Amino acid sequence: MKKTVAIALASVSLGACGSPPAEEPAGEAFEMVEKELAVPGFADFLAVDGDTVWVTNDGRVEQWGVDGKLAATEMPRPCGTMAIAEGSLWVANCPDSNLYRIGLDDAQVETIIATGIANPKGETNVVAGAGSVWVPSDSEGAIARVDPATNEVIATVSVDPGTFYLAFGLDALWAVSSDAQSLQKIDPATNKVTGKVALGKQPGFLAAGEGAVWVQEQGDGTVARVDPATMTVTDRIAVGENLIYGDIDVGGGLVWLRTTDDQVFAVIDPATNTVKARLGKAAGSGAIRYTPDGVWTSAHDNQTLSWWTLPTAG
Repeated sequence: MKKTVAIALASVSLGACGSPPAEEPAGEAFEMVEKELAVPGFADFLAVDGDTVWVTNDGRVEQWGVDGKLAATEMPRPCGTMAIAEGSLWVANCPDSNLYRIGLDDAQVETIIATGIANPKGETNVVAGAGSVWVPSDSEGAIARVDPATNEVIATVSVDPGTFYLAFGLDALWAVSSDAQSLQKIDPATNKVTGKVALGKQPGFLAAGEGAVWVQEQGDGTVARVDPATMTVTDRIAVGENLIYGDIDVGGGLVWLRTTDDQVFAVIDPATNTVKARLGKAAGSGAIRYTPDGVWTSAHDNQTLSWWTLPTAG
C-alpha cells in the first residue's frame, strides 16, 4: 500500500536556557511516499543493510526489502538496536544476556558471545565503530568492546550506572544514562570517558552526526542538541509532550525522530533547530533508520514496516 504524506507545520524550538518555545512560520511542504508492509509479530528495531533492512521480531530477526521478507533467523528474544559490521549482523539477546553474530549472506548464527546485557528489558543499543562492536553490558555501569576478528571482549569501559543507550559517530562513542541523566563521550583510543554533560528528564536514544549529538529527552518531549567539542547543550527542540519511546537517526542533512504521539515521525532541520515536518498518523512506538534512498520505520503495535521515499525517488 502506497500513500503520499505532505505536511508542513509551524516549528518550535526551546532554547538551552529554558525559554518558552516560539512559533515559527510554516515552510514548504515536505512530501514523502509511504509503502506499508504487513509484518506479523512485533516488528521493532531496525538495521539497514544496503537496500534491505533487518528488524527484530518475536523470537527472530528478519530481513526485509521493499517487496517483502527475504530471510529470518531464529533466536530467543532479540532486543534493542542492532549493528552491521564485518559482514555480520550483531544482535543483543535479552534472556541469556549474550550477543549474537549472524551472517548477512546466509542469515545463520555464526557465534554467540557472552557480553552481558545492561538492560534485559530491551531498550538498549548495540553499535559498531572504530573496528569494534560495543554493547552496554552491566547496569552498574559498563560497556563491552568486542573485536570482530576474534569474537572476544577486548575492553570494558566504565560509565555511569544505568547506561543503556549508545551511538557511534563524530570519532567517538556516545553513551546515555537515563538514571544519571547524562551523555558521556568515550574515546575509542583509550576506552575512557573524556567528557560529560547533564541532560533533561529520562534521556534515551541518541544519534551522532549532522554537526552534533542529538538525544531524546523522553520525559520532556525535547531533543537536546549537544556540541561534541565543548560538551554543552546548545539547543533543545520541542517536539511533543513526551518522546516515549521512539527512536532517532541522522542523515541527508536532517535529524529523523520516530515518535509515539501525534505522528509516525518528525523531521528536524539542524540548520534552524526546528521541526521541519511531521509525517504519518500516530502508530505507537517503533524505530526509524535513514538511507540515502529513503527512510524505514517500524510500528510494532500495528504490525507494519514502512518504506518512505521522496516523490521523485523509487
